[in-house]
Amino acid sequence: MRLTPAVRAEDHPAGLERAAFYVFLAFVAALQLSIAYSEALLTIAGILWLVLVIRERERIDVPRMFWPLAAYAAATLVAAFFSINPQISIPDCKQLLLFFIVPIGYRLARGPRALTVVDVLISVAAISAVVGVAQFGLLKYDDLGRRPQGTLGMYMTYAGQLMFVACLAAARILFRQGDRVWASLVMPALIVALAATLSRNAWVGACAGIGVLFLIRDFRLFGLLPVAAALFIAFAPTTLSDRLWSTFQVRSAHNGSATTEASVQSNRDRIAMLKSGLRIIKDHPLTGVGPDMVRVVYPHYRDPGAVNQMNPHLHNVPVQIAAERGIPAFVLWAAFMVMLLRDCFRARKTSAYISVAVGALAAVVALLAAGMFEYNFGDSEVLMLFLVIATLPYAADRAAALTSRA
Repeated sequence: MRLTPAVRAEDHPAGLERAAFYVFLAFVAALQLSIAYSEALLTIAGILWLVLVIRERERIDVPRMFWPLAAYAAATLVAAFFSINPQISIPDCKQLLLFFIVPIGYRLARGPRALTVVDVLISVAAISAVVGVAQFGLLKYDDLGRRPQGTLGMYMTYAGQLMFVACLAAARILFRQGDRVWASLVMPALIVALAATLSRNAWVGACAGIGVLFLIRDFRLFGLLPVAAALFIAFAPTTLSDRLWSTFQVRSAHNGSATTEASVQSNRDRIAMLKSGLRIIKDHPLTGVGPDMVRVVYPHYRDPGAVNQMNPHLHNVPVQIAAERGIPAFVLWAAFMVMLLRDCFRARKTSAYISVAVGALAAVVALLAAGMFEYNFGDSEVLMLFLVIATLPYAADRAAALTSRA
């Protein structure tokens, strides 16, 4: 059997092939450190990827989950064209360029390289988590007005990225035999840093993602989640435990703490935002009001029970997508997520890199669960990391697919 050039490059990466992969690794590392550096490195990796494809006369291969994502991008462009203000919506569509992470990662991170990408993500997250814990414990980033944000500019982005890497680390511990020590050492720091962000949506996402891993590995492990919650309530600082209890409250307590009161107000506002979003969808079902236009029309659709006068988005991924891009765009996005869930779930039995597949599955579940309370799919740093993780199971098994076609 004669191997194709692409497979030979996998076995003996040299020159441009090696350089492209190393730049991609640098991009992955920078994701948790700096948006500016990560975008610059992604641009360089994209150029090297394109040169490789042209030089080797390869066709541009993409995993099958890319097609509903591409269709969602097309629906977004249609929504921008029919926006109530295309001059705002069309420039906002530049975020769609991030979807090229999928074909780039699919080409450059195939086979065992996918494990290296996961190693880099966990290692950089360890550094980021230490920074966040230090901010919480030493610099007093310990209330809703000032939360740990690592080296990033926003605590919500920081929490979303920690959520994903916690899922990857848990998958490595549970499913990767003989390679668990580093992930086991890093995991406590990830959990503490995530808790310190006070970001309840990321807490919910991490619990959902890791809970799915427990169910797949051994359903009895699922019993650890309520034990962990009880320990958290018993030993966590009051600010954190109050924040957790406030998740289930929509009415103010007469003797509640400042953290609880602010959290309850946030809960009420999220309910009001959902009502506003549904009214927007009812009035603009096909193409929505246009990307980045919810913030413009929100005052008109604001619910009487809302707390804030203005909101940049609706803090719910499905409602936000349907409101600003239309129901067809939401259906395509949902198809993308369903395909990811199905493929990753099946790969747990067929993949040579099971920890990568189930880690991606947990990350998808985490994104969906957290996305019920935060528009995380619209956060560029969170989206980039998610697309990298979602692509890895397909890239990991691509070398075997290429060999079988040769």
